[in-house]
Amino acid sequence: MPASKKTRGHRAAPVVAARLKAQVALEADADGHVVARFKGYAQRLGKYLPATLERLDQLRTGSPLASSEAAANKDSILLIRRLALSGLVEYRLGCAPESRDHIVIEPQMGEYWPHVSKIVDSDTIALSRFAYMRRRGKDIVLESPRAGALFRICDPNIASAIAALAQPKKIGQYRKERGFPGLEFLGLLVDCAILFKLKPGDHEGVRASEGDANLVLWDFHDLLFHTRSTDGRQANPIGGLYSYASSMPPLPAVRAPWPGKTIDLNSQASFTARPSFLRLLHERHSTRDFDDEHPITLAELAAFLQTAGRIRVRWTSESEPELEGQPVAYAARPYPSGGASYELELYLSVANCEGLARGFYHYDADRHVLTLIEARPQELEAQLSTAAFAIGASGLPQVLITISARFGRVSWKYSSVAYSLILKDVGVLMQTLYLTATDMGLGGCAIGTNNIDQFAKMTGLEFHVEGSVGQFALGRGRKDGPQQTSKGA
Repeated sequence: MPASKKTRGHRAAPVVAARLKAQVALEADADGHVVARFKGYAQRLGKYLPATLERLDQLRTGSPLASSEAAANKDSILLIRRLALSGLVEYRLGCAPESRDHIVIEPQMGEYWPHVSKIVDSDTIALSRFAYMRRRGKDIVLESPRAGALFRICDPNIASAIAALAQPKKIGQYRKERGFPGLEFLGLLVDCAILFKLKPGDHEGVRASEGDANLVLWDFHDLLFHTRSTDGRQANPIGGLYSYASSMPPLPAVRAPWPGKTIDLNSQASFTARPSFLRLLHERHSTRDFDDEHPITLAELAAFLQTAGRIRVRWTSESEPELEGQPVAYAARPYPSGGASYELELYLSVANCEGLARGFYHYDADRHVLTLIEARPQELEAQLSTAAFAIGASGLPQVLITISARFGRVSWKYSSVAYSLILKDVGVLMQTLYLTATDMGLGGCAIGTNNIDQFAKMTGLEFHVEGSVGQFALGRGRKDGPQQTSKGA
């Protein structure tokens, strides 16, 4: 952070301190257990030493992470990490005992921990092309879809200094400029990939200079949409929150008629679809609760995947003039795909399938086989439980299908519309899964949310290389018990 003229050269180095979010309160039980209370919820965080309990109040204003006392007290750090995993803390960068916030770090991922990357005078740094600033309330927010945290900047001079890094700057020269934001802050931003160091030979922060060749294929708005419209890499509330219910009434279910002359179609002769197709369309619905006494069988699952997802034909094309004879391979499946990209893959989290062991599998649509992926049992359970909660089910889905996208398969050809095309492909695949399940007498339900970080942990794939873009619950629907469907869904 910038120093005043009176203190320049003599100021204390900024420190990172953890503090509770405003709506969180901590209480200690008589036996030493700490309980966090927020928004009517209570969460037990474990048992701690008396010295840690005595410093609980310090978390209200800020507990330094790098002080000698905090570094020695692993018990206090453990408490802060558990609070962080539950999204209950933020971090403040400042010079104690300064009272006014200059920079507040808001974790977007529970596992984020502030780390100051080392920067020296010979380094040249630049602002990532994925970084952006926006106004939130009276402050400026600096964030990136690649970052594990966002930075709330309460001082506009600091925001201006960071914006100047759109032009790469050598640290030795940059620190001489008025408003230099400090090596500590810059190190935090480098750790979050909001800033990056240029390598020798890089030309002013060109597209390929940010350390990951796969990022070359991503446009800014596509990567932002991918991370901010899913769970796992952002801390905003997600789901059916009815955020605007107090501001305006809901839109009507049926649009008001346009004025003007109408043409009545009811009296016209119409094409009659085949009864089997009409039946599928009319009987398709969302099933949220499954019959675990009579689960889906491996044979049924194989037939389902064969019908809805197996590769039907493969070919190579050299006809596009832009490619100058470079061949492109294609592999068509039973549903349409933009540009015949067929970038979608199916991963199965199996909870209850007769003839198939519980586990996490990839469906090889070419060979029509399932490949077991060694995922930790707690990750599999968390994924299944999250899906059940998302659809309001009374139990786990028998099979959870996660739809992933090999993003480069689309963005290699299409710019600006790549992610939009992928989501359209997800939509038509969802309908294909629904109709196949209906035709086989099975139940299915599309799921509106998915956790891209959880999928990355289970597969070991970087979220921007191949990531989850949709989920579908599958199984044998219950004939009795709770209401299974939403009307019309």
